[in-house]
Amino acid sequence: MHAVGARGTVPLGWALYLPEEWCEDLRRRAKAKIPEGVEFKTKLQLGQELLERAGSWDIKRAPVLGDEAYGKNTQLRQDLDETAFQYLFSIDKTASVFAPDTVFSLPERAGQTGRSRTRLRPDRKPEPVQKLIERLASEHLQTVTFRDAPEDGEPLTSRFLFARVKALKRRGNGAEEEPREEWLICDWPDGQEQPTGYWISNLPADTPPEQLARLARMRWKIELDYKQLKGELGLDHYEGRSYLGWYHHTALVTAAHGFLTLERLHPFHQRPA
Repeated sequence: MHAVGARGTVPLGWALYLPEEWCEDLRRRAKAKIPEGVEFKTKLQLGQELLERAGSWDIKRAPVLGDEAYGKNTQLRQDLDETAFQYLFSIDKTASVFAPDTVFSLPERAGQTGRSRTRLRPDRKPEPVQKLIERLASEHLQTVTFRDAPEDGEPLTSRFLFARVKALKRRGNGAEEEPREEWLICDWPDGQEQPTGYWISNLPADTPPEQLARLARMRWKIELDYKQLKGELGLDHYEGRSYLGWYHHTALVTAAHGFLTLERLHPFHQRPA
């Protein structure tokens, strides 16, 4: 998990994923010095724990960005929304959502003696986001700036589509209450036959399009982070054999990354002799 700010980025936390077979193998655990309290957890669970830990710190919360593994998990998105985390996750073009004008209502009971219905039903089927985007594109695509201009260039812009949609974890069961709205965001550069990215977000309905576009395209900063962390600072050079040793290694790499960030911010400051 990384924090991204106007002055730089910094890793906030690491979690080592252990396959279930490792967690159940007592001989391996002892050899790798895995603490007794460590149990098997999925990557999504580890990521959510990192978020919850950072959410308890005395710092301002920022929207959480993540790839499709997080975006396709409707339960995770619901959990984050209920704990006041804003998110903007990538999703696959085949993911299904309900169009902005979908109406959820209680169906009439079957006959005079039928049981009253208690779950809301949509008035249409969900659509793959790719099909929905293609249907809305002619009226809703707009050119938006997603990155400020470098010193010797122009701001970066692209064509985006922003729509308010709804999603259900299990469509066949209906919903106990009106499903919450989310942003569906699509980047469809001019001249491209197909969109190049899709995202889903719980940011407020009045969020400016430019802010949504900037957040959607911000993960490139983390990709640059990993190039430096791996290529220059040795993140992927760890050759130890212990669980705690890996965490020690990532802590030292994080400190080195923070030091270089501060050096770049103050390239001409006085240094000790």
